[in-house]
Amino acid sequence: MNRPAFPPSSPSPDQIVAIQGRARAIIAHEAEALRHLGDGLDDGFARACWLIAGARRRLVVSGMGKSGHIGRKIAASFSATGTPALFLHPAEASHGDLGMMTAGDVLLVLSNSGNTAELAPVLRHARALGVAIIGMVARPRSMVGDMADVLLLLPDRPEACEESFAPTTSTVMQLALGDALALSVMEARGVGRKQIRALHPGGAIGQRLAPVGEVMCRVGLPLVSPDAPMRDVVRVISDHRFGLAGVVDGAGRLLGVISDGDLRRHLPALGKAAAGEVMTHNPRSLCADMVAVDALQWMNEAKITAAFVVRPLADGGLMPVGLVHMHDLLPLGLVPA
Repeated sequence: MNRPAFPPSSPSPDQIVAIQGRARAIIAHEAEALRHLGDGLDDGFARACWLIAGARRRLVVSGMGKSGHIGRKIAASFSATGTPALFLHPAEASHGDLGMMTAGDVLLVLSNSGNTAELAPVLRHARALGVAIIGMVARPRSMVGDMADVLLLLPDRPEACEESFAPTTSTVMQLALGDALALSVMEARGVGRKQIRALHPGGAIGQRLAPVGEVMCRVGLPLVSPDAPMRDVVRVISDHRFGLAGVVDGAGRLLGVISDGDLRRHLPALGKAAAGEVMTHNPRSLCADMVAVDALQWMNEAKITAAFVVRPLADGGLMPVGLVHMHDLLPLGLVPA
């Protein structure tokens, strides 16, 4: 058997330029196709979103070959954004998996040609169940086009590799249109951060959407009274890792904070001053249900490294219930802007 001839291990400078140029041309070609896709969206897209958002059960996605790979990702994106979805492999469907689709579902079928033979049993079963069919195709005059209730037409654009006709541009458009559907349906159904986090309890998304109340320090808060001498305040700040102390009244309401910066600004008077004279009044604070990524951005914009988490009181006061330092948020994988 003849083995393929491999190129040298290190390309020449001219070869590097040529490869990079070809890559840029491919990306530009696919980006142009996406522009045509966006410009060509019609009311069929809104009707498709309406069908999916109003489904009594789930979205069933089906496609064969490369369209099937994209279909799996689209189903996963819908599930991750609050719309129950599953992928039905058309080749397995005829061997019992058609039972995965039931009345009340909505079927999304991906086929560039619209004539993928393996999809015929899936389409017929959907028709028998009264399941609404959304077809994502490039050819409206096709099997899928004829059986679909709503058509999402892909613009007639050549694949990036015209010699092999390998699905490239067409699958990029399918993926982008699937993302547009998933996010549009998410917004139509009013799915927000709370629901999204419930679907992503682990990983980076769950950490970014974790409420401040879950990551804040709750015990041993650095708190002092307004009449506390500054030598005691300095000791409290030094004994903790936050670089500040909160000043509270007899009822525990937050009156102000004293940071390292306040100490430097009042350095000449520290020997005789009390906490109430040095503190910054009406300090910036966080609420416990603020999500971590927003808290980090807020602290970065405010140019502070730590802030108290407070609970509003009926009299208008604020009760400190925790304290968050930027170093508590960075280990979550968050990076300040």
